[in-house]
Amino acid sequence: MTTYFKVLASLLLLALAAPAAAAAPSQAVEDGYELWLRYRSLPAAAQAQMRAVSSAVFLGGDASPMLQAAAGELKRGVAQMSGREPALTQELRDGALVLATPARLPAITALSLPLAGLGQEGYLLRSVRLEGHPVTLIAANSERGLLYGSFAWLRAAQTGADLAHLDQRSAPRIQWRMLNHWDNPDRSVERGYAGLSIWDWRLLPDAQDQRYVDYARANASLGINATVLNNVNAKAEVLTAPWLRKVAALADVMRPYGIRVFLSVRFSAPRELAGLPKSDPLDLRVRAWWKAKADEIYRLIPDFGGFLVKANSEGEPGPQDYGRSHMDGANMLAEALAPHQGLVIWRAFVYSEIDPSDRAKQAYSEFVPGDGKFAPNVVLQVKNGAIDFQPREPFHPLFGAMPHTNLGIEFQITKEYLGFATHLAYLGPLFEETLRSDTRAAPGATVARVIDGNLSHDGRPTLMAGVSNIGSDRNWSGSHFNQANWYAFGRMAWDPELSAEGLAREWIAQTFSREPRVIEAILPIMMGSREAVVDYMTPLGLHHLMATSHHYGPGPWVSDLARPEWNPTYYHKADAQGIGFDRSASGSHAVSQYAPELAMRWGDVKTTPLELLLWFHHMSWDARLPTGRTVWEELVHRYDRGVQQVVEMRRQWAALAPDIDPRRHAEVASYLAIQEREARWWRDACIAYFQSVNHHALPPGVVAPALTLEQYRAMHFSFAPGHGG
Repeated sequence: MTTYFKVLASLLLLALAAPAAAAAPSQAVEDGYELWLRYRSLPAAAQAQMRAVSSAVFLGGDASPMLQAAAGELKRGVAQMSGREPALTQELRDGALVLATPARLPAITALSLPLAGLGQEGYLLRSVRLEGHPVTLIAANSERGLLYGSFAWLRAAQTGADLAHLDQRSAPRIQWRMLNHWDNPDRSVERGYAGLSIWDWRLLPDAQDQRYVDYARANASLGINATVLNNVNAKAEVLTAPWLRKVAALADVMRPYGIRVFLSVRFSAPRELAGLPKSDPLDLRVRAWWKAKADEIYRLIPDFGGFLVKANSEGEPGPQDYGRSHMDGANMLAEALAPHQGLVIWRAFVYSEIDPSDRAKQAYSEFVPGDGKFAPNVVLQVKNGAIDFQPREPFHPLFGAMPHTNLGIEFQITKEYLGFATHLAYLGPLFEETLRSDTRAAPGATVARVIDGNLSHDGRPTLMAGVSNIGSDRNWSGSHFNQANWYAFGRMAWDPELSAEGLAREWIAQTFSREPRVIEAILPIMMGSREAVVDYMTPLGLHHLMATSHHYGPGPWVSDLARPEWNPTYYHKADAQGIGFDRSASGSHAVSQYAPELAMRWGDVKTTPLELLLWFHHMSWDARLPTGRTVWEELVHRYDRGVQQVVEMRRQWAALAPDIDPRRHAEVASYLAIQEREARWWRDACIAYFQSVNHHALPPGVVAPALTLEQYRAMHFSFAPGHGG
């Protein structure tokens, strides 16, 4: 680290550790910037308890930047919640918060604490007597664990835990807990709906921004420990010396919060930057270029994480351009990074430029033959489903098919297909649904246990990545409730078996109110919101009905795009006889990519869950379902149900006006109004189109679409957000 950046990082940390005049005025207008780190004043009794157990912060020795960050956060939180700033002390005293590792404070070894299984990132919170003093111990095996433990203690305080009798122990289940930013050098954000990129590349490395520190704080509070700074559709220039200095400046800010930076790299960079005739991964000149580039990066950023690669997907360059395999490309980069303990994250999102039998089968067909052939420091990053972050998909079949390969999961936190920033859609249930899915590849082989290494026990790198929804908007994520998706992702990346409902309760308590009745009023809004989106957009297993390119609004009629698998008609297959994509043995047989038990269940229309029915089967419009309705009647019913759920969400939120600060309440209410209008648009446009195909009458009592199909088809949106590339 240069002297300049050491000084800069120190100044930022000193600002964090400054006295808690940082306490927010009780009547301050809330704008969402503080996220779940609001640290609002506790009730009187809770304040008294907090003061009793946090009168001081004891570090026991010199404080590194990371410990300064932890202590600064504790001082900030305690001061704002209790009204009294704790002292920073080098002497044990009653009621102190003690940050200790066995190396820093050997006295804790006498307590026989269960630290052995916590690794280098886990923590223990416990009320103990230490050298005669009643204290709250935040203990860990490393300073990183103390950082996470400090945030965990603050979360416990915010959510009403009994601070005088704490006994919590936690360690991450997944090694790499990562945000993927799809941010471009010009500050546009592909599929971003919260303003510009937070990285102001033009001003870096010389000008810093407090927002970078607050970004790091928020991620550390969740246990997120890695960030990919740029878009997977990468520009080669990011690997040039001027850009690497910018990346190093951000790495300096992230480091005290335990976050390592990664870069998305363009596979053709040797040809584009060095003038090599090709970027063939078996070419010795290409291999030498990547090795030299890796050495250059690590000289500048010693803790650099590694590379994320999108190759031979949607027109991006890759090893197949030279007749090589994905293994050849990934292993070449792994060879360059291995001396530095760097990681290659190779995206498995690929599909053919020619018309395949079924896009959903493509990744399995390309990658399964390579099982066991990837280098140990390569992780395949696999989307949660086989198509593309749809409102609902079955889990990706690769999760049950590559036991000898490091597999990481990729979720989309930004809501490219779930209403952008505007629609309230809490994604915790989507994450939970995928992670708890049983692949049936082995006993207990849920997706969570596949990706956390539980089945292999061999120390492989493990990863859970989320495509970021963060931007320059004051509230970070475009709307207040979208913050909950960042929160749920981070907490589930730490422990993929946490419940979506439990995390929603945590987030509400920290973000809006600790009042139980308010939590219980907001909870059903959040927990029903994703299912509402599924109903008014893609019910019964339909998928990819979104309009062209920008994916804003419905477009089930689109059929004229250059590649068949870009068209919604490719996926729903609606005709006069029926609707749905036949992936059973009589169709594409994609169901065979799952374990035999699942293939049998999902291959039979009688045992396929209704939520996935049209994903796996082409059904007659008049087929009778277990609900007693025909396919057509059920489809219309679910479209109506989705709209009515949004109407109810609006009513429930309106009733909360006395309990939520006026600004945030009004902003959420305005977005819910947009969501209701657009839910009706989705419902009406899809019903109008499908009715034009099947020529069926609407079920009795159903309201007809507000406009004609021609009017819906005529809608165009030239400047829809999130389409930066």
